[in-house]
Amino acid sequence: MQKSESQYSPAPQQSLPEDLDTQGPETAQVPPEFDGLRLDAAAAQLFDAYSRARLKTWIEAGRLTLNNAVCKIPRQPVRQGDLLGLIAEASQEISLKPQNIPLNVVFADAHLAIINKPAGLTVHPGAGVPDGTLQNALLHHWPRTAEIPRAGLVHRLDKETTGLMVVALSEPAHTHLSALMASRKVHREYDALVNGALVSGGTVNEPIARHPRDRVKMAVVMGGRDAVTHYRVAERFDWHTLLRVQLETGRTHQIRVHMAHLKYPVAGDPVYGGDVLRARGASPALRSAVGAFQRQALHAAALSFAHPVTDLPLAFTAPRPADFETLLTVLRKERATPA
Repeated sequence: MQKSESQYSPAPQQSLPEDLDTQGPETAQVPPEFDGLRLDAAAAQLFDAYSRARLKTWIEAGRLTLNNAVCKIPRQPVRQGDLLGLIAEASQEISLKPQNIPLNVVFADAHLAIINKPAGLTVHPGAGVPDGTLQNALLHHWPRTAEIPRAGLVHRLDKETTGLMVVALSEPAHTHLSALMASRKVHREYDALVNGALVSGGTVNEPIARHPRDRVKMAVVMGGRDAVTHYRVAERFDWHTLLRVQLETGRTHQIRVHMAHLKYPVAGDPVYGGDVLRARGASPALRSAVGAFQRQALHAAALSFAHPVTDLPLAFTAPRPADFETLLTVLRKERATPA
């Protein structure tokens, strides 16, 4: 495992308190577009960190409530406004195999690890990606994560997004870190290069749900899950803007969806329109550099939270990867070139 030069504040090791043994419930409200769906289908959309098969098993085991009452019938239809509550069950990740995939470990102690994820590494297996993921790597480097839900993952980054992730190395730590995430006590900041010249920063407070027609995409959808994104201008270019983005919530594709909603999609993003460059007068060098950047220009640059055991503050930063910096260098040269 490679050591990173990112900054962190280490905490002393000690035993986890016994009162962190239980996983708190996750809740979600049924949006209008899910009205009439089967309970297991709606749950798969609203609790998309888990597979539909696992959710169906949990429903039949009484681990999911519908309007605060246990419902064990997966085919039970749900209605707009219904409240679902899920108590996820820790289970051994027996279907995954450990794989010796190198990791850039920023920090690790007995309770958690901070990983600087590279572009191209999928976080967990899914359709068409059976292995070769961060989850497989975690099982190799920390075998005890086999006993933890999702091998210790408490949040995700998209495959082509780089930067910092926190991983729990024990089930109680996973529970506590998940609770910090749910209560918005994990501070996350991203560097995002977007298409277009933004004048100033701001906040996007728009709900996000699965796209009603394209199930691969997320979208701003009335009745979706609340999503809040704060952003400020870090650097301006002729046809792009570098933003520092702070997440208040953590929905799937949140920054990418919100910036596309503002008509300033993340540069290079093929899903939400950022791969289309409208830059009349741009030099061939700039067009070549932008065309060569075949992923969204998004980097999880800063992460801070209270340690799940000691409650001491932890703060981590990670520099932007080389390809991101190379693109910024070309943009700066273009800006400095007289018309």
